[in-house]
Amino acid sequence: MKIYTTAPLEDPRSARTLYKTLEDIGYDGGFSFEAKHDPFLTLAVAAEHTERMRLGTAIAIAFARNPMNLANLGYDMQSISGGRFVLGLGTQVRPHIEKRFSAEWSQPARRLREIVLAVRAIWDCWETGGKLDFRGEFYTHTIMIPAFDPGPNPYGPPPVFTGGFGPLMTRVAGEVADGFIAHPFNTRQSLLENALPALEQGLALSGRSRQDLEVMCATLVVTADTEEQLAASKLAARKQLAFYGSTPAYLPTLACHGWEGVHRDLNALSKQGRWDAMTDLIDDDILDAIAVVGERGEIAGKLRARLDGIADSVSLTHNRCPDPGYWADIVQQLRQ
Repeated sequence: MKIYTTAPLEDPRSARTLYKTLEDIGYDGGFSFEAKHDPFLTLAVAAEHTERMRLGTAIAIAFARNPMNLANLGYDMQSISGGRFVLGLGTQVRPHIEKRFSAEWSQPARRLREIVLAVRAIWDCWETGGKLDFRGEFYTHTIMIPAFDPGPNPYGPPPVFTGGFGPLMTRVAGEVADGFIAHPFNTRQSLLENALPALEQGLALSGRSRQDLEVMCATLVVTADTEEQLAASKLAARKQLAFYGSTPAYLPTLACHGWEGVHRDLNALSKQGRWDAMTDLIDDDILDAIAVVGERGEIAGKLRARLDGIADSVSLTHNRCPDPGYWADIVQQLRQ
């Protein structure tokens, strides 16, 4: 199993050292995400300070850009990184697309599918010298002149991963992507009952097999060196899960375990702004089902048990653990 992490990046200048630290620890890949900073620029810096590890976006917001823009970014990052780049794309939610990015939102699964196909059509034009003639429902690309054609990439086009949660978005990954980034608000049961069947449906539509798709599970890890630190880490995880659990889109994970009432209560409390009360609803059963929780020496084994037969790679995640070396021992144990 490949071992990844999403790099915590508050200051983009730290990309010069952060990704090198992750590479030295033994991670197979380090991913950026679109939050306070652009997800591509930091990876361009990281590419100059690393040699081995994959560098990717998990995720860049596709709807904030267009296929030509994404094709250029992905192609250039593949070249700069020496063939180590992964173009990871996701959708965000409608209010952010419309009100933060002033972009168009409609039929997100179909639109993301078309973006991937359009990007691939542009890359194919550059790789082969053929005519660019992509005509879709949302995007049209029919002109490419020598002045704007970079020609074949010395490392070939990068792989495209898509992130998703619901069945439609998950099926898109199976149909058109090289990899699927599973959301951390999943349990082993929800991955088996919800995600994998949707991926298989997408793979069948494109005539591909499971071996043609890398499944990458972002997994919330809760551990610490002392009881006090572990309690703080658990509390932070409960807050994060309470936020996710209050959102109707994430109900299917809770429903797999008969916890629909928890979602109903979380949703009601969120509308009242009662955030502390929401956290109290995430009991140990829910925390242990969604996160991987335990003493440091237990985590590697629990991760293997959680993802065995499901994932090709794991991305260790915890938004409240910004130290890049925090899981160094766990990475080594996973490798052993």
